[in-house]
Amino acid sequence: MPHTTRRQLLSLTLAAGLAPAFVRHARAQDLPRFALGVASGQPRPRSLVLWTMLTGPGLPERAGVQWEMAHDAAFTQIAARGSEDAEVRWGHSVHVEVTGLEPAREYWYRFNALGQRSMPARTRTAPTSDAAATLKFAIASCQRYDVGHFAAWRHLAAEAPDLIIFLGDYIYEGASAQAPLRSHQGGHARTLAQYRQRYAQYKCDPALQAAHAAAPWLLVWDDHEVDNDYAGLTAQDFYETFEAQRAAAYQAYWEHMPFPKSARPRGAHMRVYDRFEWGRLACIHALDDRQYRDEQACPRQGRAGSNTVFLKECPDLLLPARSLLGPEQERWLAQGWDMQRPWNLLAQQTLMARFSWSDPSGGAGRYWTDGWDGYPLARQRLLNEVAQRKLRNLVVLSGDVHTHYVADLKADYDDAKAPVLASEFCGTSISSLSLPQGRIDAARQHNPHLHYGRGDQRGYVMFELNEQRLAARLTALDDARFEQTNIHTAARFVVERDRPGPQAV
Repeated sequence: MPHTTRRQLLSLTLAAGLAPAFVRHARAQDLPRFALGVASGQPRPRSLVLWTMLTGPGLPERAGVQWEMAHDAAFTQIAARGSEDAEVRWGHSVHVEVTGLEPAREYWYRFNALGQRSMPARTRTAPTSDAAATLKFAIASCQRYDVGHFAAWRHLAAEAPDLIIFLGDYIYEGASAQAPLRSHQGGHARTLAQYRQRYAQYKCDPALQAAHAAAPWLLVWDDHEVDNDYAGLTAQDFYETFEAQRAAAYQAYWEHMPFPKSARPRGAHMRVYDRFEWGRLACIHALDDRQYRDEQACPRQGRAGSNTVFLKECPDLLLPARSLLGPEQERWLAQGWDMQRPWNLLAQQTLMARFSWSDPSGGAGRYWTDGWDGYPLARQRLLNEVAQRKLRNLVVLSGDVHTHYVADLKADYDDAKAPVLASEFCGTSISSLSLPQGRIDAARQHNPHLHYGRGDQRGYVMFELNEQRLAARLTALDDARFEQTNIHTAARFVVERDRPGPQAV
């Protein structure tokens, strides 16, 4: 099987960097039709999804788009080809569901339409369920365009992972503050046209295009794909038209991501939680902690959304029925733990480990209500199920809080002797800003289960997984305010099979 070289990945990066200028030598009347790049996702042993979107003015209501996949980057060995229609009602997006592929195979793909050809891109299928396998993958999240460059994506693309797992906040819906590093176009997004504009602006970033072109993606969303801190059908500022806004946001999200046609939203509803097997090595459970959650407990007066509260002053935090995932998704997860494969990977949006801002002894802890700390009994239900099933090798993959955290997961954090049940790696942001490092350092003394906590680092986490261990490398950009900034390894951890809890190396 051919292996992608660093030179080929560099070519992808350069190709992405030229979009949409790949027609600069075309006739003046030509328009870039693939300005937002290409992507792939949902890799299974014999199928995956290819994505692109036609761009530019004057597009017909329906346009034919040809696609082809090859075994080699030069496209001399064509593996599959076909055509799809790009329709105006779905933003001229293209979602190709390719089947009949070879498992554990690298492929290259590209599109043709209206006399133009897209950049080429690399993808791969998953191994069959009974095949021995390894997995090199990355987690990333939170790429706010107006506060930093997406330099981390350029470095991640050059690493040529098997898979990229994106854990939410692909766009930020708000208007830019004064003197941004690079401005959001338009104000606060609430309509379909505004969300489409915001995705288009983000997707024109060359480093982000390079990352999509380097590997297949699995994606879940968080809040900013719709509105900050929204919960179910409740917006932070109680918009009367929020259900229509959520429907517009969900449609724009589907239009711009490599999801299958079956995932196309129905009004204000779209299922993104799903399960993926990677050979006989691992099962990946991808969750949605926004669409089905209960509203945050004890909000500030006059608004919904997150707050930071003392447990003693907010008894609603301990109501047993409160759920972050919703009852149906909780049951789906509890019934779907993989007891055959050595690893279960839980891809979800926010820090699962308890994080108290004050001494938690005697119930005096102070917690942020938008994350799992706002739903502590739901977290306890999940981890009690892990304990009862004796699921030894669960690794939780998280985002949202713009900080590298590495943590032990326990069902009872008030019991120092409670067993460690799982490991958590919470990746920092691609560009979004975090809290001052001094505040994080001060809080860590109240959270001894946290092995690492750095909010002053932008980057991603790269993993290498085999049957015996998971190796994690936390990366950090020198300075995300600069497009060509360098990156370095900030820390390394491993999780050994049948030994829950990360170990520093």
